[in-house]
Parts: sequence; structure tokens; C-alpha cells
Amino acid sequence: MTYFERLSLLRKILLFSGALFMQAPAMADGSHGPIGDAVEELPLFDAHMHYKEPAWKDYPVASVIELMDRNGVAMALVSSTPDEGTIMLWEHAPNRIVPELRPYHGAAGSSNWTKSPGMEAYLEERLEAYPHEGIGEFHIHRLDTSDEALFRKVIAMAKERDIYLHVHSDAGPTRWLYGLDPEVKIIWAHAGLGTDVRDVHALMKEYPELLADTSLREWDIAGMGDNLNPEWEKVIFEFQDRLMIGSDTWVNGQWDNYSEIMASNRRWLSMFPRDVAEKIAYKNAERYFGRTISMDQIGTR
Repeated sequence: MTYFERLSLLRKILLFSGALFMQAPAMADGSHGPIGDAVEELPLFDAHMHYKEPAWKDYPVASVIELMDRNGVAMALVSSTPDEGTIMLWEHAPNRIVPELRPYHGAAGSSNWTKSPGMEAYLEERLEAYPHEGIGEFHIHRLDTSDEALFRKVIAMAKERDIYLHVHSDAGPTRWLYGLDPEVKIIWAHAGLGTDVRDVHALMKEYPELLADTSLREWDIAGMGDNLNPEWEKVIFEFQDRLMIGSDTWVNGQWDNYSEIMASNRRWLSMFPRDVAEKIAYKNAERYFGRTISMDQIGTR
């Protein structure tokens, strides 16, 4: 069963049960109980949103903000293919969108962007023109160390502006980027989607400044929706100050299911104590991006 088939099954089970926020299990620390239904009161920061060109017609900018409002998503970190999608959203709702610059445009995509002619100039131009607060999300499918010169320039661009790299890779390329510059600021997309949870723990422990978003990890964290994976529970407790949720609206099907995705995130957050849930839902993002995030933003732009 694919990830998306499993996630669809999980959502159907949660909706059928009518008990999205049933009594959660006791917490590993044993100090205080889960937030439960009160998770509905929390604003959310979606730390992994895309507004790609195929979505522009079916989901105009106003409808994206309406979807966020409907699900208590106060703010989102957005990157798009091409970057014009991010800028359209940001211009429509500047108080709700944190823009980041995805390298993908024209013929440059996830598998060849590092080899694309003029990439350095493109990134510099877009960073100068708009207030991006990250470079990414970009993929390193297979590390090619001949790309070192470009990555050193990308790191320099990020450091000059004190912004993040949002990196989709397994542990190896992320470790390699820190080897190029141990002070680079990284958000690990999907907490290393496909990376074993024990390796996630090891990398997060090895690099105490590494942040991660948990988009597409809902199934791994909470299984069928009523029990936490103990290894993920350990990761979340230990690194609660460095995690954020996300939706990854990389295809229109994710926009179609946006409410269910956010409900799935609230579901697993509901199993943690209030202070932990608040950090991952929005408070970590407040610190990382220097924002105030609250339910008061719902219905505004």
C-alpha cells in the first residue's frame, strides 16, 4: 500500500469513527496528559506549502486563504514551481504567507536544478526582488559532489540574508551540507521522508540546530490514528523545539484533501501535552521566523 493510499485510509477511518480526538494514550514523560480536543483551539503554521502552476486555476489565491481559514491555519511557509505562485499568494495575503524561493522554473526541476544554466543568477535575482525567508524546498535525490561550488554559493546567499535552506533529502546530503558550512540553517523537509525514524533521531541529535517539518509523516507518527509510534514519540518529545507540521500541497490532490491533512496533524498533536502541541503547531515557527501567530489572523490577509 502506498503512502497516499495509507493516508487516505487513515482519513476515512478517522472520519467514520466520529471520534477524531478520542482519549489519547498516556504520555511518555508521565508528567501531564495530552491536550486532546483543546488542540482545535490552536492556530497552525503550515511549514510546507506549495502553490504550483497547476493549482492556480483550480485554487485561486483567495480560495487558498479560505482553506487556511477553514482549518485554523494562521500562516504558511510557501515555495512554488515557479516562484511566481508564491509571490501571488504573498501579494494577496502578506500577513499570512512566509515566502521561500524554490529553484525550480522553466526546464529546471527537482532532478536537474543544480545543473541548470544560470541558476546562481536566477536565485540572486529573485532573492533581491522579493523578501524570501528561505531557499527551497529543493531536492537532493542523489548527492553529486561536483555540485559543491553551487551549493557553497547557495549557502552564502542564505547566510548573507540569515535565512534557511529547506532541503528534501535523506540524512547523507544533509550531513554533507553541514560539512560545507556547519553554521548553515536547515529545515529538513518531511523529516527526511523515507528515512528510518531511528536515523531521524540520530541526525537531529548530531546537529542540534537542525529543524524539520513533519509533512507526509502523519501515518508514520500515528499509524491508524489512535496510537503513537513509540520511536516517533521519542523524537517528538526530544526535539519538540525544532519541529513544525506541514501539508505538502505538491499536487492538486493535496489541495483537495487539505482539510483532512490538517485534521490528521491536529489528531497526532492532540496526543501530546499542550506545551508540546503548541510548540509544533505554531510557537516554534514564531521563533524561527520572528512572527506572532494567532487565531486572530484567521479571516484576514
